[in-house]
Amino acid sequence: MKKEITRREFIIRSTTALSVLPAAGVFGNSLFRSTGDLPNIILIYADDQGYADVGVYGAKGFETPNLDALANNGIQFTNYYSAAPTCTPSRAALLTGCYPVRVGLPFVVGPKGPDWTKGKENIGLNPNETTIAKLLKQKKYATCCIGKWHLGDKKDFLPLRQGFDYYFGLPYSHDMIKTLDSSYPDLPLIENETAVELNPDPSLLTKRYTEKTLDYIENNISHPFFIYLAHNLPHVPLAASEQFKGKSKRGLYGDVMEEIDWSVGEIVKKLKEQNLYENTIIIYTSDNGPWLIFGDHAGSAGSLREGKFTTFEGGQREPCIISWPRNIPKGIISNEMFSSIDFFSTIAAITGAQLPTNKIDGKDVLPLWENTPGVENPHEALFFYAEYDLQAVRWKNWKLHFPHKYNSVKEPGISGKQGIGIEKNIGLSLFNLSDDPEEKNNVAGKHSDIIKNLTAMAETFDIELKRNARPCGRVNEE
Repeated sequence: MKKEITRREFIIRSTTALSVLPAAGVFGNSLFRSTGDLPNIILIYADDQGYADVGVYGAKGFETPNLDALANNGIQFTNYYSAAPTCTPSRAALLTGCYPVRVGLPFVVGPKGPDWTKGKENIGLNPNETTIAKLLKQKKYATCCIGKWHLGDKKDFLPLRQGFDYYFGLPYSHDMIKTLDSSYPDLPLIENETAVELNPDPSLLTKRYTEKTLDYIENNISHPFFIYLAHNLPHVPLAASEQFKGKSKRGLYGDVMEEIDWSVGEIVKKLKEQNLYENTIIIYTSDNGPWLIFGDHAGSAGSLREGKFTTFEGGQREPCIISWPRNIPKGIISNEMFSSIDFFSTIAAITGAQLPTNKIDGKDVLPLWENTPGVENPHEALFFYAEYDLQAVRWKNWKLHFPHKYNSVKEPGISGKQGIGIEKNIGLSLFNLSDDPEEKNNVAGKHSDIIKNLTAMAETFDIELKRNARPCGRVNEE
């Protein structure tokens, strides 16, 4: 059984799993594939949630009993990374198994609006890319996307053009809305490819998304399904339904997180009612770290450095919980390193789907999910980009930051108001994350050999990535 975790430092610094699997071969996709009994897959993706915003990761001021139960019945990773520190790039990486630069989307896109959107309003995920949904169509999965898309709002880029059979949600963040900034258009709530409502009430989004998810499960019990449930929250502006508003000690942010946790509980309950729970993979994580400049309306990265927009640990290290009762034993806490780019190749390995001929950056990390003894991590290193700028590389427990500027917080906001930011600089810095996950103690002066090796590794990768980058999708201006 997993020991009770009460201190955030222990989770962040965890260096060994607390449970061990039975001998290799009891679990694993070889037995699974031979039965032809394909698992259902539900990928739940929060927005701007901090590393410390789940109970088992050290949440304060609110409770997440359903997520905690999911962790206790599966595996909880303490060294999982989103492949980017912002919305669009992280989603592109998640669905394609590639670093965002490789698929031409290392920046945030949006509808026509403020100056920052110029040149980005007619861009999206290239339909020629293979998404997880397209991958699973090989195996006759029913595929559904519910929630925030943010990979291009033009029809050519929407989920039905990217391998999904059904879509219900918002095409981008709910702060990109006319009622908050008159330069934006009305925000459409889309079903399949039709706007069914404009400027929907954000306090009802979590409940509406949950209801659609439950309906999809119930209507697809006779064949395997893939549900990508991408919540708009806890991205600002925060909003919770009346059932949850004012209930947590953490204020509105805590209310929002408790409602998302409720949603997880409803999904698990439905799966059990339909006798689907044992062979359903449930993945819970977030796109990037907390938007700290919003103060009490932002999440928490705990003791990790910085948050959203940055390549520090607080910007990209995220909670990641995976449950699959048939294949993953209960109560594992793992410090193994993996990334959102790995879901693509791992799901391909689990289902036997054929990978595309295009270069894929992610690896099959199923042995890490199973905590198989003696298995080497398939990643030599992970690379951290802010748009096109390679800012850091992690190899084993070492993380090297190259000199770069980054946005920090001078004065956090209050009650939903944005605070005051400040631009900072970091020089060449090396951190040993095994005893310094906060990235405070620069030991670059003591390890010139490691710096030399990581610099060469990063330069080689960056050259290959940019040389072989593929174009994003573009449509002519309307």
